[in-house]
Amino acid sequence: MSQDAGPIEQRLPSPGAGQRLRLLSYNVQVGIATARAHEYLTASWKHVLPHSERLRNLDRTADILGDFDIVGLQELDAGSLRSGFINLTEYLALRAGFPYWHHQVNRRLGKLAQHANGLLSRYKPTEIVEYSLPGFIKGRGAIMASYGPRENPLVLFFIHLALSQRARANQLAFISELVNEHKHVALMGDLNCTPRAREMDILFKRTHLVEPLPELHTFPSWCPIRNIDHILVSPELEVREARVLNHICSDHLPISTEIVLPPDLILPEYVYDSLEDESPL
Repeated sequence: MSQDAGPIEQRLPSPGAGQRLRLLSYNVQVGIATARAHEYLTASWKHVLPHSERLRNLDRTADILGDFDIVGLQELDAGSLRSGFINLTEYLALRAGFPYWHHQVNRRLGKLAQHANGLLSRYKPTEIVEYSLPGFIKGRGAIMASYGPRENPLVLFFIHLALSQRARANQLAFISELVNEHKHVALMGDLNCTPRAREMDILFKRTHLVEPLPELHTFPSWCPIRNIDHILVSPELEVREARVLNHICSDHLPISTEIVLPPDLILPEYVYDSLEDESPL
């Protein structure tokens, strides 16, 4: 697989033995390759109408997604006018060669837009649960996917938080309760706030989650100065590296982490020969 440029990377101490998983989180902005601030205005029509560059941008994104084991995506479309009635989660899964995918529609605007989160995976989850996050304006959600043995699973949360600080505080309080039900956890997504935001204290004080490297800036993609995209992990998951990829096909940059699972937590490998084996979850 290829990527547009080398990664912005910070390496952590070498971990012990155990199965390694490569995780990636990316807000793909519905396939809009925003490269300057003024394009929020001049290219705003692309959020509601189809355009020829969308699938080409997503094809470039699929090239880097294929290097990872589990991917969480934000700002997708589940099939409406603006996406050419193509489910973009399914499209990226097929293009990047993922055998399993799942999408969560959080805001339905009929034929105009079907706002969604997405999950792409090389391992079959044992369970997937969707949650609607609290907020005055509905439309934010979370996906919880469990992997491995039911008595000792790896649990991943894929989320996209609100723009309002008050709403984010309520959403993180809600997520904290879910996180605390599990031992081996990773939480990934566009949280729309930095690790030092007051609402993030709710998550860090109420759960065992930590951010391996808190200075990985992802926004805006053309001049990243804010770290609002995160992959947080529980202490039982060793982290080998964390990095931001120089891949400008959105107004965010993708963030990735390689984790090492405890020796007693093993995910069975999935072997497939062709894209015909791919299926939704």
